[in-house]
Amino acid sequence: MKRIITILAGTLIMAFGYYTLNEQFGLAEGGFIGLSLLGRYFFDINPSISMIVLDIPFFIGALYFKGKRFVSEALVSAGALSLFYEMWYRLDLFHFPEQAWPATLIAAVASGIVTGYGLGLVLKSGAATGGDDLLSMGLSKLTGLSIGTILFGLDAIVLVISLVYLPLSLTLYTLLAVAIAGRVVSVMTREPVVTPIPVAELK
Repeated sequence: MKRIITILAGTLIMAFGYYTLNEQFGLAEGGFIGLSLLGRYFFDINPSISMIVLDIPFFIGALYFKGKRFVSEALVSAGALSLFYEMWYRLDLFHFPEQAWPATLIAAVASGIVTGYGLGLVLKSGAATGGDDLLSMGLSKLTGLSIGTILFGLDAIVLVISLVYLPLSLTLYTLLAVAIAGRVVSVMTREPVVTPIPVAELK
């Protein structure tokens, strides 16, 4: 139960950051969300479909290597993130009419801290919010690099490609946000907050 509560708390915080800061200040997206937006730009593919297509192989791989319980918790995380985002959207508790510098800079820094902390809670609990998190966890084990560093690297690659349709200023602000988020995640995932379940028990 403690794991689920921590996962829900993390996704609640992440969704708050994504809507209140990223969405309202026009910050872009990295990871699989950013790839899905690129798919829409280049090939007119619905992002909701392309995100599922990108996630499926990694969830199947996690099912084999991590077991059913891990995947079920990852699906809970992904679903909760979507639901909480919709909740913050409907509540619309904080509205920022001024979206110019330095407000956007402050929003980028705050976004990195808030979303990084939320994702850190989810990852520390042994769960993930999507295929890009699963990919980062796998690459971290293979390379020895921190999950946060790999997340930042993947996000940066996607954001650089996204310059084909994104303003440079918003791309740089987003890079700042994901760099801070990656650092927060790296610090938080050094030690698990919830004792992971042995792999043998997950299957």
